[in-house]
Amino acid sequence: MPHPGAPWSLPRARSRQAHAAEHRPDCPPKTPPPTKRPPSPWPPEPQPKDTLPRPAARIANRRAASWALENAPWSPTTARKHVTQQLTTWGYRPDAALGEIVTLLAREALTGGGRRISVHLADQNQQVLVLVLNHTAGPGSDEILAQVAALGAVSCGPDTPPDGRRLWAVIDL
Repeated sequence: MPHPGAPWSLPRARSRQAHAAEHRPDCPPKTPPPTKRPPSPWPPEPQPKDTLPRPAARIANRRAASWALENAPWSPTTARKHVTQQLTTWGYRPDAALGEIVTLLAREALTGGGRRISVHLADQNQQVLVLVLNHTAGPGSDEILAQVAALGAVSCGPDTPPDGRRLWAVIDL
């Protein structure tokens, strides 16, 4: 209420809310800065026992080695060198027949096509297993196995899983 003797009166001050309702800002308000730590992820859902992942296969009581080789003319010779060196490292004295078996298996795996082959080696009880895998499921010939058996393999054979064709031989050392 104005003073009775004052010729004029001061307008009443408006509240901030009333002032904000009449005047809208030209830019949006500042967003708060992000938190320093991201929220922790949800824990994984438990799986039924029959679908739990199985641990990787473990080879017991034997040593093993493997090599991946490209599909090239020199790969059988390289496979032979790798196997011979590894057996020498393990304390065996590989003979020429073993080297010829590795060469024959690798050469046969290369004829199946594909970009590479894998050579796997394992030993147990004075015997060695040589397994050569070509990573294509193409057809192959089993005629090479007669030559491998003639060179002194205890047993040999082919296998055709979905991931390629395997040729293997067990040799006495």
